[in-house]
Amino acid sequence: MKKQLILSTLMLLSSLNATSIDNKNILISAQDAISLIGSKDVVFVSGDNKDLYKLGHIKGSTQMYAYELHKSDIMGKISCAPLFACQAYATSYIGSKAIDNNTLVIAYDNQNGINASAIYAYFKSYGHKNIKILNGGLNAVRKLDPNQKIYDSIYKELKNQDEPTQQETYSRLNDVESNLLVVKGAESVREIKTYKINKDSLDYSRIATKSDVVHAMQDILENGKNSAFVIIDSRTMAEIIGEKKIRNVARGGHIPRAIFIEINRLYDFNNSLSFKNMQELATIFKDYGVTKDKIIYAYSHIGSGKSSKIITALEMLGYKSAKIYTGGWDEWGNDLSLPIKR
Repeated sequence: MKKQLILSTLMLLSSLNATSIDNKNILISAQDAISLIGSKDVVFVSGDNKDLYKLGHIKGSTQMYAYELHKSDIMGKISCAPLFACQAYATSYIGSKAIDNNTLVIAYDNQNGINASAIYAYFKSYGHKNIKILNGGLNAVRKLDPNQKIYDSIYKELKNQDEPTQQETYSRLNDVESNLLVVKGAESVREIKTYKINKDSLDYSRIATKSDVVHAMQDILENGKNSAFVIIDSRTMAEIIGEKKIRNVARGGHIPRAIFIEINRLYDFNNSLSFKNMQELATIFKDYGVTKDKIIYAYSHIGSGKSSKIITALEMLGYKSAKIYTGGWDEWGNDLSLPIKR
């Protein structure tokens, strides 16, 4: 019994060591990321919308709103599915962000990792190898910036000062602000670079079509727990039960026999990191019956949404057959020929 326990412990440690290697290939810590700010051939990319970007972004970074990476018509159909957008558009768009094929892209967001994961999935699908997710996002950088602490301290002084005294304090505040790692303002005009996407370099291993998911659903309905497939819905419960209807989508509900994983379960609230540690993530998916022998499809409202974080977490854990259904509920809910559940 004792021998079996030791063997089981060694196997678990071996598994966690293996997944931690994948973790480092995908995630970058705030400490390591800070050392790369302003470096040549490194571009930080915010996945948040323009308003959030203006309120705070990493100095010198560009902005690619995750929700807008998914290019579909009003019925949710993607012209070049399962790609998020057609090759020609993606080539031009990525190049407009001063990114070429040799650029190290560091994707980040306001903290929870959803939008950063969408950026990661987007670049990976077009064959870009050199990309990482900033674990903890913007707030993790703020916490390590010594000038941010000074800035916050001076800002507190202002609240207790009268107007004549404030002028000198504002001057000190402005001096410190110019050295902050997280700054405010709109995105600056960037150099356009040449980005090439070769047909042979497109990576379909992380993205799935509607027909892929239809086949999986039919197999699950026929074989139940013995099915080779798992479908994961990562949306809110209000969306899943059809109580909340999404704009431009004909129907609310979910794909029959999909399982529901609350996306916040993947977030490390204790350490304010985008992802929990590998052991905790492994336990979450095991509890839901999401095992490595299954072919897994995850979806949310659109492909560049919460499902991208689910698939990124599975990739970190070493899952080889985990894909984002890029059409998402935007496509499924508008196809009246497909079944839904509420």
